[in-house]
Amino acid sequence: MSFPSIVDAGLSLRRRYLVGVSGGRDSIALLHWLMEEGCRNLVVCHLNHGLRGRQSGADAAFVRRLAKSHGLPFETAKVRVDQLAEKQGLSLEEAGRKARLEFFKSIGKIYRCPRVVLGHHADDQVETVLMNLCRGTGNLGGMRSVSEVSTVTGRIQLLRPLLGVWRNEVDAYLEVHGLSFREDGSNSSEEFLRNRIRSRLVPCLKETFRRDVRRAIGRAAALTAAESDFLDEAVQASDVSGRSRGQLSVPKMRKLDVALQRRVILAWLRGQGIGSVNFDVVERVRSMLNEERVAKVNLPGNKYARRQQKALFIE
Repeated sequence: MSFPSIVDAGLSLRRRYLVGVSGGRDSIALLHWLMEEGCRNLVVCHLNHGLRGRQSGADAAFVRRLAKSHGLPFETAKVRVDQLAEKQGLSLEEAGRKARLEFFKSIGKIYRCPRVVLGHHADDQVETVLMNLCRGTGNLGGMRSVSEVSTVTGRIQLLRPLLGVWRNEVDAYLEVHGLSFREDGSNSSEEFLRNRIRSRLVPCLKETFRRDVRRAIGRAAALTAAESDFLDEAVQASDVSGRSRGQLSVPKMRKLDVALQRRVILAWLRGQGIGSVNFDVVERVRSMLNEERVAKVNLPGNKYARRQQKALFIE
């Protein structure tokens, strides 16, 4: 497909949006498309991850100049993602995601705007689904075009209007409009799992099946997402007292079907800011519903889930 219209993307010309702009090809295409479609109430947001030395500073300066050329507000911050990852026991990718969400939330408070537009596209979706499959997270629906995420300081809405656009279409858009962007050398580094999936796994799957499997994976993700959303509605309807206070009621959790138990625990852990949650983590927490089993389990990020007085909580 080509780039959608604003209406088809579910956006409104009347609303304000924060726009995540790294300076790379995807976010540059996103910002240009929004402006071309008539969106003017935008705030350009750039987080310096502090991973590429002077290049990171040059990225920030590039995005600043771009925002100024469009007459748009520009907001930036710097976070040493490597130090955050080490401190909290996270991967660089997970630490970067956590830092970005907190950054967007802080800017959203300033502008009273909890809506963030991101430049993820269809190839990103394929890579995310494959990553989740191999990690065992159970999230085979991948990213959503609209999703809400909890952070330490509140909730933000993530909007991905280009999720149905393929990488080659983004490249064609950049070429047609003569847009300049910043090349991030880390995108070719195989230190990051996503890059290895892009450069090794996807080509291997194409060769093995002798066809482009990306569209099949994308369709599977869409089907799984619809089923997953149905389960999420069931989770929201479940009466598990104490969840809003960061706790889960053990007696009420036991009454739920196993599939709903897992889904509630997954949502609970993510809502409490626990990253890198996979099937094994969920099952360890679920084992505490049996009072004859352990009453404390380790969680990512040097945290723990504990059972006490018929409730589960995190410390």
